[in-house]
Amino acid sequence: MRNVHVWKTTTPDGEKREVRATKFSKEWKFQSKLKGDEDWTYHKVPLLQDLEELHDILFRKYQRKRLSYDDVASVEQLLREQRAANPALSESSAESVADEDSFSDLDSD
Repeated sequence: MRNVHVWKTTTPDGEKREVRATKFSKEWKFQSKLKGDEDWTYHKVPLLQDLEELHDILFRKYQRKRLSYDDVASVEQLLREQRAANPALSESSAESVADEDSFSDLDSD
C-alpha cells in the first residue's frame, strides 16, 4: 500500500515549492517542484528541512490515529542518519529536537 504525504513551502526567494514523500515497501522517496515547473525533481537524499517537515506531519497524523508509529520511527531514523552525515546542517535544527527530548528528563526526578 502506498503512503503519500504532500505539503507546500516557500523558498527563501519567495517561490512556492510542493514536496511529496511516498513510502512504498519500507522505502521513502522524495520529490519536489517549484510552482510553474512541469517536471518533478526526485531526491535521492532529501533535504533536512523536508525530513523535519515530514516528521511533523507524520507525528500529527499518528496522534490522530491515522498512521502507524512505524512510519514516524522510520523518518526519525532517516533524520538521525542525515544529521550524522551533516552535523553542520543539523545544529540549527537541534533546538527543535531538544524540546522533544526534554520530556525524558522529567522521568528522572
